[in-house]
Amino acid sequence: MAKITLSKLRHSYMPNPSSDADYALKEIDLDWTDGGAYALLGPSGCGKSTLLNIISGLLVPSEGRILFDDKDVTDLPPDQRNIAQVFQFPVIYDTMTVRDNLAFPLRNRNVPEDKVAARVAEIAEMLEVTDMLDTRASHLSPDNKQKISMGRGLVRDDVNVVMFDEPLTVIDPHLKWKLRSKLKELHQRVKATMIYVTHDQTEALTFADQVVVMQAGEIVQIGTPVELFERPQHTFVGHFIGSPGMNILPAVEDGGRVLFEGSTVTLEGPATGAGGKTEVGIRPEFVGISDTGIPARVTKVSDIGRHAVVETMVGDTAVKAVTDHANLTQGEEIHLSFRPDQTRLYRDGWIATEAAT
Repeated sequence: MAKITLSKLRHSYMPNPSSDADYALKEIDLDWTDGGAYALLGPSGCGKSTLLNIISGLLVPSEGRILFDDKDVTDLPPDQRNIAQVFQFPVIYDTMTVRDNLAFPLRNRNVPEDKVAARVAEIAEMLEVTDMLDTRASHLSPDNKQKISMGRGLVRDDVNVVMFDEPLTVIDPHLKWKLRSKLKELHQRVKATMIYVTHDQTEALTFADQVVVMQAGEIVQIGTPVELFERPQHTFVGHFIGSPGMNILPAVEDGGRVLFEGSTVTLEGPATGAGGKTEVGIRPEFVGISDTGIPARVTKVSDIGRHAVVETMVGDTAVKAVTDHANLTQGEEIHLSFRPDQTRLYRDGWIATEAAT
């Protein structure tokens, strides 16, 4: 297990990059503590797999350094970094039994057989596959194959980091929650440093203690799941995290006031900075339906069980609310209220209000 430090890291697939646009990864400075559970979250093409490949040694960065426990490993190949990696598709030997698959990484390092047997039994018990140990891997279901692939990554107790690259992509949706909860349980038991790469917010938020949200090669926020939901530092985070995502609404500043479609909006705190493209961010969970407030027209009501998602139009702008008012009808005229301590101003995408106290 190791503390991982990324220092002034940048990467371009072009031989002579001349501008920021030429870099798949913009400058990254990051510290991950020993034994933590982390996620790299973002859409396809945002740079998360590039970053994972740099940490694993499959790519050498154009600029910057990678350190494990303050030891520079930037130029070391993967086999000298002491890492384990679990991929989208299970990496196992179909002709081997589950026992031999789990034992392979240890036998490959000449670990004594008594220690191999003990460690395999321990990991099998954690994964709940003890009754499958003598089964050939070719006979396993896809989710159990991925369990074994995870076990191969976890069986060594001397790795610096275990990295998961979208490991649940090929798993049936109804089985994903089982593997997600199992992986979280495994982290709590083995205490290894783990990095989980995904485009799925549910996977990231349920697994990680800290989530790194990436967009266009740049880290836009690092935080706990609660921090990402409650106070997005960038409009991309607000939109990407949550279902439905944050309402991002055009705003105008006028003499100390902030106006949305002609209505004054009360913010969580004083606005900071000046100029730029101004927008108001408010999560649907904090948009209320009231007798007075911002005039709106209902366009759609979706009953999602305990709540309803009410889609409205305020002037030319769509606003969503998560509410108990499932009895509203399309075309109905209503009023919206924004909870002030959850209403934030953004300038050019970045948060521009002081936090509520």
